[in-house]
Amino acid sequence: MGEEKGCCRRAGPGYATPLEAVSGPREAILYVNCIYNGTGRKKPDFLATVDVDPKSPTYSKVIHRLFMTYIGDELHHSGWNACSSCHGDPSVDRRFLILPSVASGRIYVVDTSKNPKAPSLHKVVEPEDIVEKTGLAYPHTSHCLASGDVMISCLGDKHGNAKGNGFLLLDSEFNIKGRWEKPGHSPLFSYDFWYQPRHNTMISSSLGAPATFTRGFNPQHIADGLYARHLHVYSWPDGELKQILDLGDTGLTPLELRFLHDPSKDTGYVGCAYTSNMVAISVKPLKVQNWILPEMPGFITDFLISLDDRYLYLINWMQGDIRQYNIKDPKNPVLVGQVWVGGVIQKGSPVFALTEDGKTWQADVPEIQGHRLRGGPQMIQLSLDGKRLYVTNSLFSTWDRQFYPELVEKGSHMLLIDVDTEKGGLKINPDFFVDFGAEPDGPCLAHEIRYPGGDCTSDIWI
Repeated sequence: MGEEKGCCRRAGPGYATPLEAVSGPREAILYVNCIYNGTGRKKPDFLATVDVDPKSPTYSKVIHRLFMTYIGDELHHSGWNACSSCHGDPSVDRRFLILPSVASGRIYVVDTSKNPKAPSLHKVVEPEDIVEKTGLAYPHTSHCLASGDVMISCLGDKHGNAKGNGFLLLDSEFNIKGRWEKPGHSPLFSYDFWYQPRHNTMISSSLGAPATFTRGFNPQHIADGLYARHLHVYSWPDGELKQILDLGDTGLTPLELRFLHDPSKDTGYVGCAYTSNMVAISVKPLKVQNWILPEMPGFITDFLISLDDRYLYLINWMQGDIRQYNIKDPKNPVLVGQVWVGGVIQKGSPVFALTEDGKTWQADVPEIQGHRLRGGPQMIQLSLDGKRLYVTNSLFSTWDRQFYPELVEKGSHMLLIDVDTEKGGLKINPDFFVDFGAEPDGPCLAHEIRYPGGDCTSDIWI
């Protein structure tokens, strides 16, 4: 059941506190999930190693590619086998990167310790085994537990139905242990989750049935109630569903969940993508011309919180901007930084935004190293010191093709945003540009970002 006791009392992986992590070493390489599934190119997805050391001759370049063993996986999110939740256990190492494949249901385990610049495949957990032992499919979010287990949210059954979704447990050897939640305590829908051990609570978010969202976005599905608007409150580590929170029509598709890093705090945030709300933060929809709807939501698909709990960063995948909020007062965030890095309404697009007096406008998005920025910001990762924000732009191949066909045709890219951590402010770094459109096997899509040994923006402290 994901018991939290007994291992965290001495030195081990991660950091003793979030503030200690802020002083950790600068990142030298990043791991990026790269996807061929859904692009029309019959190649397996791969994990890219990207050099982010400014002193290196291969700075801003892909220096290694670890290809998966099958075609059609759709790598999506990722997580570590161990993090700061097990900081006190010297026998545990942040060594293995867990790569759930949301389309195939397969889970890859990658060893990053033997050669961090050239990680190797350690194990594959096959979807047939997961279905046989748990009934779960469509694995999504992965979190390490202090017990050594790995917990993964799964979005449905093998047929793409939401009913039957839940939480998969793998042991420290990545064998299937079963489900985490008690029998009969599965959520209505599933997506992300976050646990707060000091408050004996886990909260999970919800998207919709895989059979719905894997086909692309249809506005009618919102009206038909096929997308979710609920948060699920569980007792931790017992796995008992205590409460279902209905967020109403202003809380449609609550996706990413983050609590403040200070484990004593009881404050968290959830980003509702379609209605573009986040607790006290609301991104207004834009009135637009030449689009599928008369109004365009920001579509918040990712956000994170700096390790000092001072700033919250969110992305608007459709509108195309990245925002920085000061959350010193968590209930009253203040916008202190904003930068446009793409989006449906950037200049040159057939889609225009409308002002209140009826005038049209489009976002001014700069070229970087001669490249027009494609798609919209989607996944972000923050350096430990909070001064560098890395950004990729693929959401899900079906949705990429629907809203940003040029992204599927020409491939993703990764950007670096320089962050002012004193007064607030965001600026694109012109010296960093990773072009996944120039891959030897053809353009690919780039999603989740991680870095070895110190990826703490999603760590959980106990």
